[in-house]
Amino acid sequence: MPLSYDRRITLLALAAGLPGAVVGVTLLYLSAYPPLTRLTVAVVIVGLWVGGTLVLRNRVVRPLQTVSNLLAALKEDDFSIRARGAAPNDPLGQVMLEINDLAATLRTQRLGAQEATALLRAVMANIDVAIFAFDAGQRLVLVNRSGERLLGREFPELAGQPAEALGLREALDASGGLQDISFPGGAGRWEIRRSKFWQGGDAHEMLVLSDLSQPLREQEREAWKRLIRVIGHELNNSLAPIKSIAGSLESLVTRTPVADLLAETDWRDDMQRGLGIIATRADALSRFTGAYARLARLPPPSRKSVAFGALMRRIATIETRLPLTLLGGPDVMLTADPDQLEQLLINVVRNAVDAALETGGGVSAGWSVQDGGVEVAIDDEGPGLQNTGNLFVPFFTTKSGGSGIGLVLSRQIAEAHGGSFDLANRVGARGARATLRLPL
Repeated sequence: MPLSYDRRITLLALAAGLPGAVVGVTLLYLSAYPPLTRLTVAVVIVGLWVGGTLVLRNRVVRPLQTVSNLLAALKEDDFSIRARGAAPNDPLGQVMLEINDLAATLRTQRLGAQEATALLRAVMANIDVAIFAFDAGQRLVLVNRSGERLLGREFPELAGQPAEALGLREALDASGGLQDISFPGGAGRWEIRRSKFWQGGDAHEMLVLSDLSQPLREQEREAWKRLIRVIGHELNNSLAPIKSIAGSLESLVTRTPVADLLAETDWRDDMQRGLGIIATRADALSRFTGAYARLARLPPPSRKSVAFGALMRRIATIETRLPLTLLGGPDVMLTADPDQLEQLLINVVRNAVDAALETGGGVSAGWSVQDGGVEVAIDDEGPGLQNTGNLFVPFFTTKSGGSGIGLVLSRQIAEAHGGSFDLANRVGARGARATLRLPL
């Protein structure tokens, strides 16, 4: 067995003092002092030799024991103990100083971790979404209060149970999105989100369920209110003059005898004018219902490879009322529905030209590649947008003869392709800018 560190220090100290002790005892033996004196001095020499060795041993070993005790305290999460003699101008003091700094750092980190853990537990306990954590075998290891209420049981009863037994297997295997699921604690439409995390070196999976039934119902109710308001406004605009003209014609026929009507020359003009107004408003209603059907029946995009630069140049040739200035952009290929994308761009360019013709301005378009997608900017020098709150409300329009579905249809096409469409006033310039973003 190898010797311990303190024994090696003791032997080294004894070996270092051995020559001096031997020489001292030898000279004392050869001297002329009385035997008792020589024996006494020899005992003193040996005592000093052994005593010095023990003192040296303690001076070396004791600080190491102190360091060991401090590290053991840190290991046991006791950060209150500090080493004495910490000084920057002494090698041993520097060691003690570094240990004290380490203890202070660990104490700060420990306190921060405890506060963060307490905050996380409070958030998980009070958040209005159900959170479940499963291990690699899809056994439940963690659930918050909302999850307990959803499953109708406390965590001690749920811990260790497989996802299938809890009715969560379908949600756990889903890639995300919305699902209609029934639980003991409630049923509805749930948004499913999944993520992975590691604990103890093992992969775990977190499942988050958000109940969207109430928000979706409120959103649907608001959408119906807006739609009914717009439809009612459009129907009243058409039915009011139809009713008025029909009443006038009825009054004309009932008050005047047929013979008198045939004798008069003005009744035919009045009748034709009234029937013409009725036909015009009926055509308006027909266009309105056709636009509604078109908006409701937009099919999913049939994706193909599209050369975007060529598409933009073709759009520029279609609009003949005003030249479209192409600022250009990189030659990029998109995976999109060319017909729907062309319809979107035609709608936007037509609106921009309509606005520019009011003020005698121009229209320009350019595109660039940003963040893995293409961004198209179409600028007009028109009067700008006055009512931005109703831009994307179906059937809302400020143009005479407009259907009010162009912008709505454009945004619907962009979102169906995984992109976005927006319209806003230009900053620092007259007119508006339409911004289309599409993934490559």
